[in-house]
Amino acid sequence: MKIIQISDTHLSPSKTHFNDNWEPLARWIEAIGADLVIHTGDLTIDGADQEEDIAFSLELMGKLPVPVLIVPGNHDVGHLPGSVQPVDTVRLARWRELVGPDYWVSDHGNWRLIGLNSLLLGFEDGEEEQQFQWLERTLSSREGRRVAIFAHKPLFVDDPAEGDTGYWSVRPAQRRRLYELMAQHDVVLHASGHLHWAWSGHHEGTDLIWAPPTSFIIGTLEREMPGERLVGAVLHHVGAERIDSEIVSVPGLKPHVLDHVVEEVYPQAVKKLVEAAQ
Repeated sequence: MKIIQISDTHLSPSKTHFNDNWEPLARWIEAIGADLVIHTGDLTIDGADQEEDIAFSLELMGKLPVPVLIVPGNHDVGHLPGSVQPVDTVRLARWRELVGPDYWVSDHGNWRLIGLNSLLLGFEDGEEEQQFQWLERTLSSREGRRVAIFAHKPLFVDDPAEGDTGYWSVRPAQRRRLYELMAQHDVVLHASGHLHWAWSGHHEGTDLIWAPPTSFIIGTLEREMPGERLVGAVLHHVGAERIDSEIVSVPGLKPHVLDHVVEEVYPQAVKKLVEAAQ
């Protein structure tokens, strides 16, 4: 079985800055002959507030020749409390109505694929707890299947035991809870996006992969992180007992640089950066 993981497409009908990368990406997906595409979030530029961004992006996904599973990113449903666009009931309801469940399970032979909404993690509220309880049930009922988890945010950036990285990764308390569940249920893979870096690693029996974005890389607006700046995707070769993951620089994708257009694409983020610096 072949799974293509794409992430951070940042598509929009009104802010078309990165849409030109969709056609070569779609051609490559078709040429690879994958069985499934999993999108690990930031499908849109601003689905958190613009319904048309979600509708436009879903129309493109629907043209792919294989099934597509999607988990939301922060630009799709919002982010942490205190952010410019925090997750709230309106944003979650919009995603669930237009796209479907924001966390899901999909069984394929000996494998159980789990999609998580990592943007719920850190609120310490009913939505977060409901997802954790669902995850516990979903892992406990796997009946011997091997498990791969797909989410938008990575578990950590620099160190598995690091403190709160704010915007970048899962918060420490929620991360520890995930570690415990992953170890208990022998999770083989945790695959994410969000950082706009491509990286692979390993932690306590679980392979980790950060999918590169298909849209843009980030220059000085983002700190240096492990891995490599590139635009592309991940090709997961799924065997009976293991998954071999290959980071691919997809032919024809332009490495747009967000720094050059950030004031047009994300003016709210620029305003917050300026206010923080004052």
